Amino acid sequence: MKKGVKKVRKSIEQRKKTRGLPYKGESKKQIISNLPQEEEKHGYLPVFADVTTTSKKDKAVSGIFLKGTLSVMLFFGAALLWQTDTDVLESPKRWSSMALTQEFPFAAVHHWYQETFGSPLGFTPPTEQAAHSDALLALPVTGNVTETFQKNGKGIMIEPGENSEVAALQDGIVIFAGKDEETNQTIIIQHPDGSNTTYGFLSSIDVHLYQFVGNNQRVGQFSPTEESETVYFAIEKDNDYIDPVQVIQVDDQE
Repeated sequence: MKKGVKKVRKSIEQRKKTRGLPYKGESKKQIISNLPQEEEKHGYLPVFADVTTTSKKDKAVSGIFLKGTLSVMLFFGAALLWQTDTDVLESPKRWSSMALTQEFPFAAVHHWYQETFGSPLGFTPPTEQAAHSDALLALPVTGNVTETFQKNGKGIMIEPGENSEVAALQDGIVIFAGKDEETNQTIIIQHPDGSNTTYGFLSSIDVHLYQFVGNNQRVGQFSPTEESETVYFAIEKDNDYIDPVQVIQVDDQE
């Protein structure tokens, strides 16, 4: 009887062994199938969540937010700088004006755009834009030259002798309109040929920053006083000053 039971058990163990099932005396082991998964059958590999990708995205978003915040702060800082009229901020104003305006050829781009597309850029409303004129160059104000270019190496001093309008030498874009330490109320105009003209010691300024002005268009007013009897005028090109008398026909000189 016992022999028969043992024989039956042995037969069962052999069948289990043949079918791959655990049998007595064998520890249970997890069988990992090497068969291809459903994704692998179609040529795709299993996709697992990448923690590093998420962290990189978070860093990118944080960087964009930081740059945006700094840009807004810089914008409002520059606006506050130009809206504040104090002597302490005049030097930063001049530096920012040179960095942001004089280095870019606004007038040349404006001239190219007008010749290419037939209408001027919208720096100012059309009512404020003067038509292009091919008139001969003339001094910005009528008067006698009381200080020549040879004396100061930068510009000339013109004495109108009466209330006079100050006009632009030729077409251009206003790149500075405000108070200068050396020439007080001053206007600087950038022209298509790359030159800049400066009009100083004015009594009033009638133009604003980035305004397009035409040849011989009024840009300011001069009223002589005991402290100021002359208008400063200078021409600069390629970082060198040019004698205005060599460029403009001047009749009366003292």
